Amino acid sequence: MMKENEALEWIKEASKYGIVPGLDSIRELCARLGNPQKELKFIHIAGTNGKGSVSAFVSNALKHGGYRVGRYISPVIFEYRERIQVDDKMITRKALGELTERIKVVCEEMVAAGLPHPTPFEIETVMGFLYFKEKKCDLVVMETGMGGRLDATNIVENTLVAVLTSISMDHMQYLGDSLEKIAVEKAGIIKPGCAVVSAKQQPEVMEVIGRAVREYIIADTTDIKNPKYGLDKQSFDYGKHKKIEISLAGKYQLENALLAWKVLEALAEKGYPVKEEKIRKGFASVKWPGRFSVVAKQPLFIVDGAHNEDAARRLAESIEFYFTNKRIIYIMGVLGDKEYEKVIAHTHKYAEHILTVTPPGNARALPAYDLAAAIAKVHPSVTAVDSLEEAVEISGLLADKQTVIIAFGSLSFLGRLMDIKASAVGKEAKRNGKSRKN
Repeated sequence: MMKENEALEWIKEASKYGIVPGLDSIRELCARLGNPQKELKFIHIAGTNGKGSVSAFVSNALKHGGYRVGRYISPVIFEYRERIQVDDKMITRKALGELTERIKVVCEEMVAAGLPHPTPFEIETVMGFLYFKEKKCDLVVMETGMGGRLDATNIVENTLVAVLTSISMDHMQYLGDSLEKIAVEKAGIIKPGCAVVSAKQQPEVMEVIGRAVREYIIADTTDIKNPKYGLDKQSFDYGKHKKIEISLAGKYQLENALLAWKVLEALAEKGYPVKEEKIRKGFASVKWPGRFSVVAKQPLFIVDGAHNEDAARRLAESIEFYFTNKRIIYIMGVLGDKEYEKVIAHTHKYAEHILTVTPPGNARALPAYDLAAAIAKVHPSVTAVDSLEEAVEISGLLADKQTVIIAFGSLSFLGRLMDIKASAVGKEAKRNGKSRKN
């Protein structure tokens, strides 16, 4: 049986086959493995921003409601195995090795038959199906990787609810150069007979959804009443439901929570009800690192995965709301194929100083010096640093207890950054404990 490191190495090797939009390859791979996806029921989520948060709210509420819930997420923050979860527990190392070995045999058979080798995302998606089937999941909450219509996850047929989170410009080289074209790709997850729940979208996106399906549910922000905001806890009223509490910070999370609540209402109509008290427990206990997450206090250290224009706009909104007149330092790292100039445009004015980093271990990472050069065109105080450790150390030296440090950009480096910061906080607490004893 493959060990975890061998499995990950083989999956990584498959990346040389690149991104191949289309469902032919995964259809063949699934068929040769017994079509496990046909024995599962899905809540399928597409969108540019908010997929992970909505997925977290929905799956946690379902888990509290007594269902066995599979969850498939992309991208991951801390560890590869986060991608495939059952009831918040990551796929085991043993299962990862066993399933990879099984899939590898089939991939080799496909190549021998003159067919293309499946890509890493196709391999991971099928692995999720096999694991969820093995674990007898009642429901699977599945995020698309990119787009929807030609995304490997769109092989699924038993979609109970198709969910469309906020749709904006991203991955234009694959999805199209207009909001309408991107919306067509995202709306491709809608299947005959499934319920459709969408965030309130731009008019051209709403038009695309209207063409794709006759009836759909809109999570309109005007439904949010009496919002109470905070970094530790937030709440809102929705219809007869008073004071729905969530533990995720960020002004936009109330919109994600409303969308998730409407998804759960649609699921109840499909025969999967969850009692209100269980939904409330699920929402209040959700943890979703890297989304306007408070990592440390005094100084406040926040991480956020704002990596495209829409997410940067939402981050700016949260900064204005929570931190007016605060001294702010940024740690920023991005991928070179993102519209980072637009991210800079929406966020630069709030920072006193900006530190740039190169997201480690990612071939698409924009070098810290190139990012610093782009920022220097609009901001007078920016420094490129050589490592994440250095960024954490320098930000701490520049800050006083009232300063807010915000690390954002590509999700690919935030998990490592959070680990480094947690380690630094632990060492400082230990030092302070010793000094008090002395």
